[in-house]
Amino acid sequence: MTDRKDELAANLARVEERIAAACAAAGRGRDEVTLIVVTKTYPADDVRILSGLGVRHVAENRDQDAAPKAAACADLPLTWHFVGQLQTNKVRSVVGYADFVQSIDRSRLVAALSKEAVRAGREVGCLLQVAFDAGEGGRGERGGVAPAGIAELAELVARSEGLRLDGLMTVAPLTGEYAGREQAAFERLMDLSTDLRRTHPTANMVSAGMSADLEQAVAAGATHVRVGSAVLGVRPGLG
Repeated sequence: MTDRKDELAANLARVEERIAAACAAAGRGRDEVTLIVVTKTYPADDVRILSGLGVRHVAENRDQDAAPKAAACADLPLTWHFVGQLQTNKVRSVVGYADFVQSIDRSRLVAALSKEAVRAGREVGCLLQVAFDAGEGGRGERGGVAPAGIAELAELVARSEGLRLDGLMTVAPLTGEYAGREQAAFERLMDLSTDLRRTHPTANMVSAGMSADLEQAVAAGATHVRVGSAVLGVRPGLG
């Protein structure tokens, strides 16, 4: 366990240095960017170590892994983000532990989340996942709503009981006009965030950037970066 703690501490320090350097290069304060550690495929023991090292935000993308992990770590001062594609039959479970759902991309999901949040007496923070590889009115290859669909979906979240519209999220697209142009995609997301805040001023979270492209996200103005492998390492055979 000591070896794993040392490994995670060293990795976390390197990521912190990268974020700090990116903030300095962009003329931003380090406190303007929140690190979310994506702990998918890693055990609750790692989450516990990370909490001891000062991590306060963790993310998961599969409910069947996240639910027992969140339960095992319920005593820790953590904020849980759900970042994966969410099926409506998993919503009740996810609402039980997730403080934020960052993958809102369709009205049916909004309705299901609202119903379960009200039932549980919780308020869930919602980020709309924007897909730059989606056609008009369609969804992206990895989920997400097309930019043209943001306004309508945002209004639905904003008026849904038990939900709070907090901002936008994206994953750098693998296809389409922004493929291989991560910073351009993140800059476009910031433009969309500016548009959204004209009608929803408090929806100011912008979640973008992962292990390979966090610098580009910080340069563009992201408020949250989601880092997994750079902190936890790459597990053989797992994507």
